[in-house]
Amino acid sequence: MKAVAVTPGTPDSVHLEEIEKPSLDQIPDGMGVLVRVLKVGVDATDREINEALYGNAPEGDSHLVIGHESFGIVEAVGENVKRVKPGDFVTATVRRPGGSIYDLIGTNDMTSEEEYYERGINLRHGYLTEYFVDEEEYIVRVPQGLKHLHVLMEPMSCAAKAVHQAYEAQQRMKVWRPKVAYVLGAGQIGLLTTLVLKLRGLEVFTLARGQAPNLKAEIVAGLEGTYVSTRETSMGELVKKTGKPDLIVDATGSSRLAFESMQHLGLNGVIVWTGITGGDSKVEVPADNINLQWVLGNKLLLGSVNANRTHFEMGIRDLALGEMMFPGVLGKILTNPVDGLDNYAEMMRLLVEDKDALKVYVNVAEE
Repeated sequence: MKAVAVTPGTPDSVHLEEIEKPSLDQIPDGMGVLVRVLKVGVDATDREINEALYGNAPEGDSHLVIGHESFGIVEAVGENVKRVKPGDFVTATVRRPGGSIYDLIGTNDMTSEEEYYERGINLRHGYLTEYFVDEEEYIVRVPQGLKHLHVLMEPMSCAAKAVHQAYEAQQRMKVWRPKVAYVLGAGQIGLLTTLVLKLRGLEVFTLARGQAPNLKAEIVAGLEGTYVSTRETSMGELVKKTGKPDLIVDATGSSRLAFESMQHLGLNGVIVWTGITGGDSKVEVPADNINLQWVLGNKLLLGSVNANRTHFEMGIRDLALGEMMFPGVLGKILTNPVDGLDNYAEMMRLLVEDKDALKVYVNVAEE
């Protein structure tokens, strides 16, 4: 069967690879689920893997099948599978366990090992193919009423985790009732984080470079947030209008903005960094002032990447509620479909060249 793959370590090596169709007997104890892939979302991670910035093939292979945002339909299940059945729509988690205690208790997104396993990213093949098989534990059912949002399940899990982790960490405060939040970046993670925060009742300001009117601003407004163009209003100027935010979630991938945000966080506040920066940029910050304000202000910074099954389920619930609260808004994120695995070159072109491509995804097969 066909798969879209790269040769890790070789820039611009994306190609069509012929691989063997998986079978249920690859998963022991009758716990396997065979999924026919319908759609796969791609993002900057896939672009950067193709640029050979990171990514490794599974042991014994010279290629890595990419694509970590899956949506498909269950074709067959092992005899001991209980959570899903043939005909169910599903997505799949990305991180796979290693040997740390966190891996062993199901929080493999919190592994304490340097070597990690992520489908489509590192040491495990991804989903940009016709079929995949996996253990029931890593397969998450998607309600039929959300199938039109298909590849948003994985990025939504990351947004849900980021906000959930902030609230978990802030239990240290005994009472923490944030009112104002800044979301830095209006890509898919930023927009979905805006949704999660609005559902929690916060006043949300979503910051991005583009000047309104534009699609991102339209989506933010549809979620009842406030879109702010940083070309017109700096973060510091915004703080003068709103007061310092209680919560900041960075989803830009810009280390400059990530560090700048530390200057603007309110007392007892928390910043969550979700963006990945793979370069070697250097920025100058008022380090003494930040140190002083953070110690005296009981402020917290945490990093959040990837998600486990619990966060996928949280995210799906928030997507369902979001569709009820803001009908038709979330679907606008899905901007750039590509038909068929054979069109991998167009898929990559959109990721590299089209700055207006908010969400690129591949239509692999029909239902």
